[in-house]
Amino acid sequence: MKSTGVIRRVDELGRVVIPIELRTQFGISEKDPMEIYVEGSSIILKKYEPNCIFCGSSKKLTEFEGKPVCKKCATNIFKISEE
Repeated sequence: MKSTGVIRRVDELGRVVIPIELRTQFGISEKDPMEIYVEGSSIILKKYEPNCIFCGSSKKLTEFEGKPVCKKCATNIFKISEE
């Protein structure tokens, strides 16, 4: 992990402000959903990006019954259903 040199305090509600420079760098806007991961003793924040439920791709997604599916997997499912 690379240190940014930025230190922030946790407020009384458990919030930490992410500096504007980092939000800009990572394309994080107000109200964007964030994923929280734990790795060892580290807490990792990542901008949420929906992924295909079958292959994990985040490109060219569509929804099928409320679930994200990429175009390639949707095509494969369609081919299977024709057999």
